Amino acid sequence: MIVKPNDTINHAHAVRSINAAKELQSWKQNGNLDQTRKVAMDFEAVFISQMLQPMFQNLGAKAPFGGGHGEDVWRSMQVQQYGKAIAEAGGIGIADKVMREMIQMQETR
Repeated sequence: MIVKPNDTINHAHAVRSINAAKELQSWKQNGNLDQTRKVAMDFEAVFISQMLQPMFQNLGAKAPFGGGHGEDVWRSMQVQQYGKAIAEAGGIGIADKVMREMIQMQETR
């Protein structure tokens, strides 16, 4: 079986989603407000990264310094860090709404 760069990137996104779901489950059990905020911020960072990914998808680097599978993996990590940085700088408002929903879910339990 041949593994393509996009398969590796999609796998990394799936792993992040699974980890976020595990954190949410942990939050449901503990109900910690700081943890709730962190999970909401992580969700926003992943969402922003997913929205930024298409912008960088077709960018290529000129030889001899770029190209190949390594660049695809590096670019994926770079976009992920952009998402985190944007979320930490205030984001686009998703984290606040997600946090409110999470708290509301806790209250109805």
